[in-house]
Amino acid sequence: MTQDALSRRAILVGGAALMAAAPLMTMAQGAGPKVHVMKDPNCGCCSAWIEILERDGFDVTTEPSLGTLLMRYKLDNGIPQEMFSCHTGRVEGYMIEGHVPVADIRRLLDERPDAVGLAVPGMPYGSPGMGPQSEREAYEVFLIRQDGTTEVFNRYTAA
Repeated sequence: MTQDALSRRAILVGGAALMAAAPLMTMAQGAGPKVHVMKDPNCGCCSAWIEILERDGFDVTTEPSLGTLLMRYKLDNGIPQEMFSCHTGRVEGYMIEGHVPVADIRRLLDERPDAVGLAVPGMPYGSPGMGPQSEREAYEVFLIRQDGTTEVFNRYTAA
């Protein structure tokens, strides 16, 4: 009888532990927002940015694209040329251009503005995937409106 009680107790405790860990396992498997990224297959900083998204629970797929095909994709999806960076993502209908921090993507998805998406033009040092934040240069994240105009969505000061 004691052995049965321990077995039942072990099963109950084990089941409770699995139930408690299930949300964490789901996050680790990328059950968060789905992001599709168009990028140069040889670009290391793009891959570093993708790893940051995945660590934060995003479900990321990638598609190789080069040169004029990638530029055309950006323009066709409402990203002004002055906002261009190296890679372009799409998440829940929004475009994400360049090394946009996860917190800004999550804020965009929470607030749901009528916009094309977000952009960090160029490749600022210390932005996600571009080196250590402890050595970050100042940069801005821009909201791209439907009419192509932009406004500052967030600012990051130099470290």
